Amino acid sequence: MLFAATFLATTWAVPLARATDAPADACSLLTAGDVSKTIGQAYGAPQKSVAPRPYANTVEGTDCRYESNGNGKELWFRVYFDPSPSATTELFAKLKAFYSPPTPVSGIGDEAYIDPRHGLHVRKGNVRFFLDLGESEKQIKILPAWSRGDFKGVSTLCHDSSCALT
Repeated sequence: MLFAATFLATTWAVPLARATDAPADACSLLTAGDVSKTIGQAYGAPQKSVAPRPYANTVEGTDCRYESNGNGKELWFRVYFDPSPSATTELFAKLKAFYSPPTPVSGIGDEAYIDPRHGLHVRKGNVRFFLDLGESEKQIKILPAWSRGDFKGVSTLCHDSSCALT
């Protein structure tokens, strides 16, 4: 699972690094086609909703939930575009305390970790995002696809190759 989540995260992180404002459709950063191709089973278009503010006076984010056609498995992509990189760094540190013990992941964004439930958390510039396929072996498939750049929308969140696995 760690491998798949990390792969998706590095692929998606490239577009986020250049972004200072949320795109009109944050779910467009990760297409159902990209998810289906990487995981190896069909996923439908994401169901978009507002992600809650983690604290008062912080921004709302976007939740994108992709359901697998046929087996009910779900991929969850949550993304926030904070007002500044320093705000992102502060919030990421605060939120990490709720997901302990984190397992650091190098080579993705400015900082990344896997939580005890196998969710991948990434910080890059003024963007924070979370990716979860649930506790599944399929999550491991994501890492190679991420490092190849298969998820072009999320990959463009990083303005250079710093979100690629090395």
